[in-house]
Amino acid sequence: MSKVAFVTGGAGGIGQAICKRLADAGHKVAACYIAPEKETALQWQEESKSQGYDYYLVEGDVSDFSSSQAMVQQIEKDIGPIEILVNCAGITRDTTFKKMSEDQWKGVIDINLNSVFNVTKQVIDGMLERQYGRIICISSLNGQKGQFGQSNYSASKSGMHGFAMSLAQEVASKGITVNSISPGYIGTKMVMAIPQKVLDGIVSQIPVGRLGTPDEIGAVVAFLASDDAGFITGSNIAINGGQHTQF
Repeated sequence: MSKVAFVTGGAGGIGQAICKRLADAGHKVAACYIAPEKETALQWQEESKSQGYDYYLVEGDVSDFSSSQAMVQQIEKDIGPIEILVNCAGITRDTTFKKMSEDQWKGVIDINLNSVFNVTKQVIDGMLERQYGRIICISSLNGQKGQFGQSNYSASKSGMHGFAMSLAQEVASKGITVNSISPGYIGTKMVMAIPQKVLDGIVSQIPVGRLGTPDEIGAVVAFLASDDAGFITGSNIAINGGQHTQF
């Protein structure tokens, strides 16, 4: 059955693959963008239409509570109640903690973690009323194991796990699942722009011997969003090619 899915950061590399997989599953898909990225987002929307995908785009800032509220209200007014939420928006501002500024810390926490509260807060009441919902947080390998120069990013992504596990317990009896996914190194345009020597060093640390693909992340999101995943909640799915394993 077709549902409305909202993917924050949907115009990004992994976000685009998630949108495509959710659309392939028959859902109506909405994504958001910030004002400086409007041209790029609209270009992606047009290119997607030529491929048969009609995504709904809305402008807004997930790091701002009021803006998140306005975006969700607009989506639900135009295409229907949101039953699938994918918290995918994220940025990096890498540097050692010794050199890290307050703005570098707050900027990453606001976009990566506070956005999860800002957006989820707007949809949870409706999900509770309808007794159905799927909430999926896109975390990171480095939210599990940490990473040099990423104390801000790792803290934000680790926080997503705690959020998902806690909210899952609150809403499990109401037909709502909450899970996280931890991608490792994925072959997005950003990663592929890394100098080849550095990229080769990264791949050498991945047991399967390659980068992951955005579509592999999208496939897991689509599964967690499906009715087949109704017994999975409070879980994290690591997708890192064996680079980091946990019991």
